[in-house]
Amino acid sequence: MTTSPNRAQGTHTPELEREDGRIVGIGRIDEDAVKVAYRRWAPVYDHTFGRIAAEGRKHSVEIVNKQQGRVLEVGVGTGLSLPSYGKHLEIVGIDLSPEMLEKARERVAEENLTNVTGLHEMDAGELTFDSGSFDSVVAMYVMTVVPEPEKVLAELARVCRPGGEVILVNHFSQDDGMRGWVERRMAPFAEQLGWRPVFDVGRVMGCDDLKLVEQRALRPWGLFTMMRFQKRADSQLMAAE
Repeated sequence: MTTSPNRAQGTHTPELEREDGRIVGIGRIDEDAVKVAYRRWAPVYDHTFGRIAAEGRKHSVEIVNKQQGRVLEVGVGTGLSLPSYGKHLEIVGIDLSPEMLEKARERVAEENLTNVTGLHEMDAGELTFDSGSFDSVVAMYVMTVVPEPEKVLAELARVCRPGGEVILVNHFSQDDGMRGWVERRMAPFAEQLGWRPVFDVGRVMGCDDLKLVEQRALRPWGLFTMMRFQKRADSQLMAAE
């Protein structure tokens, strides 16, 4: 169930989505809001949220570096993770923010990252790559940003080859406690922040093509969670049927 905005007396109640009695999402967010927010973030991202998110990037890249083949990083941002990928991998990145991508391209040129073969401005919910194009797909700190996370997850699964892996790093909210209280108070500012403070883990568990093989809380303070999925080897047959 989703509540409608209340515009009486100039007030605005944030979007409320409920499932089985739990709040699974609060705060409207759309593509334009994301672009505006990350235009502001681009000049300072590396020294602010980039530092807070370092553990998630490090852990995800360590997993990917044990693999072979092509890697898609969705929400590549300023390219902070790009220098850490193994040279044996071919890396492609996408992001919605042209300002972020500009910084990522500068990083690739400055560090001569020849294994990064493409950085594209693209909507994560409408990827233009062929199905099964990548051996690994990584989306770090993305799902709370996109307007339709379920649609994005389906796209990540589609472009991953059967037997390949999809890795998410994301913030998932709590229903109770001090942290839950803070997250709900922040929720009305989702558009200004560029991400949803209230976001339930169930929203990334609905893709039949993906099997969860690992889930781990990350530092600092368990604010972020790493989830590693394997694409089912029979997913193409299931789709054909």
